[in-house]
Amino acid sequence: MNKSLRRWAPLILLAAILALWQLICTVFNVSEFIFPSPARIVQQAWEHAGTIMGHAWRTFWVTMVGFGIAIVVGVLLGFLMGSSRLAYDAMYPLMTGFNALPKAAFVPILVVWFGIGAGPAILTAFLISFFPIMVNIATGLATLEPELEDVLRVLGAKRWDVLMKVGLPRSMPYFYASLKVAITLAFVGTTVSEMTAANEGIGYLLISAGSSMQMGLAFAGLVVVGIMAMAMYELFSIVEKRTTAWAHRGSQNG
Repeated sequence: MNKSLRRWAPLILLAAILALWQLICTVFNVSEFIFPSPARIVQQAWEHAGTIMGHAWRTFWVTMVGFGIAIVVGVLLGFLMGSSRLAYDAMYPLMTGFNALPKAAFVPILVVWFGIGAGPAILTAFLISFFPIMVNIATGLATLEPELEDVLRVLGAKRWDVLMKVGLPRSMPYFYASLKVAITLAFVGTTVSEMTAANEGIGYLLISAGSSMQMGLAFAGLVVVGIMAMAMYELFSIVEKRTTAWAHRGSQNG
């Protein structure tokens, strides 16, 4: 497949979706209070650019703080689970059960503990995003081939040497895959928390715009969150390709 076409495919698809969206809103005269057209969203985004950027910056840095905590905790717990079969068997079921809990339900509790502000949003971003990181690190370490480990042990390598010199490098593709999933979840967590426990951020903007029937502004806020998430996703993809090129050699063609 042509590489240039693959590179531009997402933008082509997005343009087609926006054109169809605009056509439907125009032909059927859809009210902007129900479903604003792309043109109206752009118009409101331009009119309220300063406000949107202020709220977007708040959402971004809060998400990055929560996501940074999630990386540290996720890597540490994943390393513990992946390096010990006992820890894996003991912790994985509990962590899976915890991950099944709706994180939005934690927001009122976090408000009681930390009050209205950045605290609940940071912790919600952390709670919703650390699990994929932990699981992928643990999987990368726990699935190290027994034969390879046996050979290394015969050559005199200790368990720690196997984990650090073979297990961790082998886990890097898993790690980057988890980052690309977790960062999108972190933005979701921050936005959900801001909708109920903040007076700043895109989540707060969505509630404010919805209550004043400015649906174009609300959609513009959603678009900004999507852009920030996609930008971070692409950043991790670039770093992944530069640091783990060996893991993608077989998928470069086609």
